[in-house]
Amino acid sequence: MLAALIRKELLALLRDPHGLAALFVMPAAFIVIMSLALQDTYRPATRQLAYAVASADSGEPAQTLLARWRATHGEPVALPADPREALTSGRLGYVLSVTPDFSASVSQLTLPPGVKARLETDPGLAHALFRSLEAELAAAVGELRADAVQERFTGLVTPGANAIARLVGAERASAGARPTAVQQNVPAWLVFGMFFVVTAIASLFVQETRDGTLARLLTLGVPRRVQVLAKALPYLGVNAIQAALMLTVGVWLMPLLGGDRLQLAGIHWPALLLVLAATSGAAIGFALLVACLVRTHAQAAALGASCNLLMAAIGGIMVPVFVMPPAMQAAATWSPMNWALDGFLQVLLRDGDLTAVLPAVARLGAFALVMWLAALLLFRHRTRQA
Repeated sequence: MLAALIRKELLALLRDPHGLAALFVMPAAFIVIMSLALQDTYRPATRQLAYAVASADSGEPAQTLLARWRATHGEPVALPADPREALTSGRLGYVLSVTPDFSASVSQLTLPPGVKARLETDPGLAHALFRSLEAELAAAVGELRADAVQERFTGLVTPGANAIARLVGAERASAGARPTAVQQNVPAWLVFGMFFVVTAIASLFVQETRDGTLARLLTLGVPRRVQVLAKALPYLGVNAIQAALMLTVGVWLMPLLGGDRLQLAGIHWPALLLVLAATSGAAIGFALLVACLVRTHAQAAALGASCNLLMAAIGGIMVPVFVMPPAMQAAATWSPMNWALDGFLQVLLRDGDLTAVLPAVARLGAFALVMWLAALLLFRHRTRQA
């Protein structure tokens, strides 16, 4: 009986190739678009910014500063007649200005008043890029000042002796690859795609209610729980195919398009599969509940899509949680999509094993259980009314 019902559901799926394709194409498209669009947010590309230099100081410290800046950021473009207009129009990323007394100022033992090196940037420049440039300039000027003080007291300077970078180190605690836009967006939109099955399940449920299929099955003695289970099992397979496709996009397609590669080497595969199973169960349970609530195709499309978008917006799918204000970060912990995303990130970014993903899996499992039970109760109530 169950096998026959599953076959019926699969045939219904195959009769709607456009809807089925949307379940795979939509999240894949989001992965590609969002990963490429946000690539520089995760990896500031300061060298790619067009910049100009405004300097009236021919002293050695000023020339050294500009030479070091060119070595890191490439050659500057010619200074426009109206630098501010070039910045506001986006033709220039920034202008590096050096005052005429810069060389004399960095050699003094006491700090002189006023700014001697300034960055004026495009007003639309990303905050991460702005702070990165600011920190680079501060470090470069600091090294020059240390060189000047050393020369004043010792009479010589060893090249690179005062390089601040030699005193500073930074590395991520994870032994795996560092986070990239791809590693954020592949699991994020995979989660969204899994929950997107709500539209397909709800629409099919409405259609079978209208044409009397559900009533006929009850008349034939098919238990309600078997009907609900038969509707869910095919979508476990759909979610599995989604997962394989999205991971393939991250590993193979993104590098071909100029993005970063999703690193899967060395991850804990049992933990990843457990998170996938828990996410699929939660997504299908939620879809079944929505399907038992709605009565028209319009309601199915509106309620399913609205709930998905809200959970995605709150849960860190559309906007990463780490850029949210504290209040929104707290709200994100209430979204099932955030639980799923956190489970994936534990595996893909933090080398998590089964123990590490258990909190996320437990929340998803509890959510799935509540959704499935609520859907079964609603289905019983609805079919009894019919």
